[in-house]
Amino acid sequence: MKALPAPLDPSLVDDDFGDYIFAPLGEFVARNGMEKRYVKLSLKTLREITMRFSTEDSIRYFIKLHPADTIKHLTKWTTDKNYHVRRLVSEGTRPLLPWSGRIALETAVTLPLLDILHSDPTRYVTRSVANHLNDIAKIDPKVVTNKLQQWKVNKLQHEKELAWMTRHALRTLVKQGHAEALKMLGFSNSPAIEVSNFRLSASEVKPGDVLEFSFTISAQCEQAVLVDYVVNFVKSDGSLSPKVFKIKQAVVKANAPLNITKRHPFRAKATTFTLYPGTRQITLQINGQPFGSHSFEMK
Repeated sequence: MKALPAPLDPSLVDDDFGDYIFAPLGEFVARNGMEKRYVKLSLKTLREITMRFSTEDSIRYFIKLHPADTIKHLTKWTTDKNYHVRRLVSEGTRPLLPWSGRIALETAVTLPLLDILHSDPTRYVTRSVANHLNDIAKIDPKVVTNKLQQWKVNKLQHEKELAWMTRHALRTLVKQGHAEALKMLGFSNSPAIEVSNFRLSASEVKPGDVLEFSFTISAQCEQAVLVDYVVNFVKSDGSLSPKVFKIKQAVVKANAPLNITKRHPFRAKATTFTLYPGTRQITLQINGQPFGSHSFEMK
């Protein structure tokens, strides 16, 4: 702890992790401070480090091996004066934290922490809370919709911020066409609309190309729509992996068709995926429901 630099600026409200060069320090604590006699000192050290770089992965080792002691500290940290520490409570307990091992904490343990954190004044914390709920939604959607409805009734968070958190927390359920999630956001999962003139600019593309497509949405009465599209990517074994992309949120008025054009780039040197050749599909998805598909070839 004596070797640490000054903390990140505590006056900010949406700072990033900090400096990646301090990431190994959390790992050092996890590797060397797991014995029962060191737990209090280790958690104190992780609290200090997270004000320079997030220790969201490191603290999960302590949650697994010393759950009672760690949850006790996390509960205290929900009201810590430093927002990086408060964020650590939510991020460190996420069930599906990216690039980290899974933890099997019951929602009965984690939701009381989120009950406190959801009213936090900083977006850095509330974004983590929303991401945490999105993780839970992949396991138990009803828990998430119930909790968001409860927070709306409690009115402990500003209405605009809670609305943003709700959209962010329900994003996976919306992509799945979950009726209750769509209803909470003001959308019907059976919109009274028609889609026409759905066209692709090409039937063949290669890595580096951009595929443009267009379509028209019309309605006889005003309809709120959440417009996405799904691309079925081909994996190395030939199977398909669908990925949902956002287009826009809009209101289609009676007898006033909405014309949409979208360009999708197929990046040739992406670091997170490989573009394999094969037949692909683009499917329009509106309010979570499919509204037509077109196939094309990746050369």
